[in-house]
Amino acid sequence: MSDAKLKQANSRVVRRLLATTVLMFAFGYALVPLYNVFCEITGLNGKTGRLTDVEAAETTVDMSREVTIEFVTNVSSDMPWEFRPLQSTIKVHPGVETMVEFEAINIAQYEVTGSAVPSVAPSAAARYFNKTECFCFSQQSLAAGETKVMPVRFIVDPGLPQKVKVVTLAYTFFESLNTAETAPQLATPPPS
Repeated sequence: MSDAKLKQANSRVVRRLLATTVLMFAFGYALVPLYNVFCEITGLNGKTGRLTDVEAAETTVDMSREVTIEFVTNVSSDMPWEFRPLQSTIKVHPGVETMVEFEAINIAQYEVTGSAVPSVAPSAAARYFNKTECFCFSQQSLAAGETKVMPVRFIVDPGLPQKVKVVTLAYTFFESLNTAETAPQLATPPPS
């Protein structure tokens, strides 16, 4: 093979490798939003919907049936919070806006900020579980020793399949990274 043909072949390989690298980076960058859209559409991974107050007011109520809603809470192992629902179970009529409250207590000696990740089971019910207000929509900060009661307002869509009688709403709180980085400094008392 001549030098010119070898250079041309090498150049073609380099262009293909660069194009492949750019495409792989773009695909990786787009995965998170694509995954969120996929979960919203399919209800996979327990992602719930979100309604405005106007949409909530327009929802039809199905008084002919009741659905049991169970609440489960968790805190990541490295987060210094206690977190629990104030009611562990309630019965609701699909279409009725319902409010429940959760309590979080920061047992650390410094401020901690956390984010709640919701999940709904069975996953087929997730697309029918819509929130109008939730502490999971934004990060929550608690001062040292602070207790906070946080509401969740939701509507179970009347389109929920008849075979679903129980829906479990679970939340897991994770400490925000910026808090975790500063926590050891804040936890150490200043020298006297």
